[in-house]
Amino acid sequence: MALIEMSGVTRYYETPAGVVKALDGIDLSIEEGELIILLGPSGCGKTTLLNCLSALDSPTSGTYLFGGEDVPRNHSEKMTSFRRENIGYVFQFFNLLQDLTVMENIQLIQELAGNKNPERAMELLSLVGLESEVNRFPGEISGGQQQRVAIARSIAKKPTLLLGDELTGNLDTETSRKVMKVLVEACAKEDITAIFVTHDESLIEYATRVIRIDSGKIVSDDVSKSE
Repeated sequence: MALIEMSGVTRYYETPAGVVKALDGIDLSIEEGELIILLGPSGCGKTTLLNCLSALDSPTSGTYLFGGEDVPRNHSEKMTSFRRENIGYVFQFFNLLQDLTVMENIQLIQELAGNKNPERAMELLSLVGLESEVNRFPGEISGGQQQRVAIARSIAKKPTLLLGDELTGNLDTETSRKVMKVLVEACAKEDITAIFVTHDESLIEYATRVIRIDSGKIVSDDVSKSE
C-alpha cells in the first residue's frame, strides 16, 4: 500500500482578478521510503502541494489518503494533530532557537513530542556528524552545520514523512551537497519518506524520483537517473 495517494486534488484561490488554480488536478502515489524532488518554476504550485501534503492547507477538491486513511481538512485541530503525529519539516532559514544549544534544540522537539531522550538526541546528532557541537549555540556554527542540526531536529519526532522547501536555498553548492548527502543517509537509516521542493537541478542526483510541476499540474514524473 502506498503511503500517499492523491487523486484529482485541486487548490483554487479567489482573487480580485479571478480564480487562481494553484493545483489543478494532481494525481500522485508515493511509496514508503521514496526521496522525491519537486521541481518547477516560481508560482507553479510546488509549495501549495507541499502545504496540502502536510495539512497546512486543505485542497479545494479531490481525495488525499495517508496510510490508507483520509487526511483531515478544514478542521484546524485535526490537521494539527495529523502534522504532529506524521510530519517533519526542514526550513530554508533553519529556524533554530538561538538561545538554546544544539543539543537543547533537539531535546525541545523531543519534549514537545512527549519523548525527551538525551541518548536518542546524541544519536541523531552523531547521525548528522555534529556530536562534537552539542554545547555550541547556532550562532557559533556554520550555515551548513545549522541545517544539519535542523535535519536532526526534524527527525527527532520520528516523522513518517519529511518535507522541505528550498532547504539548501541559503547554502553554497559544496555545502548543499554535504547537507543532502547527510539527509539521504539519515532518511534511509530512520525509514523516512521525504519530499523536497527546490529550484536546484543539481540536487536531482540525491532523489529516487523527480516530479516536475507547471501551472498546477504534474508535467513529468520519473525515476531519478541516479537510481
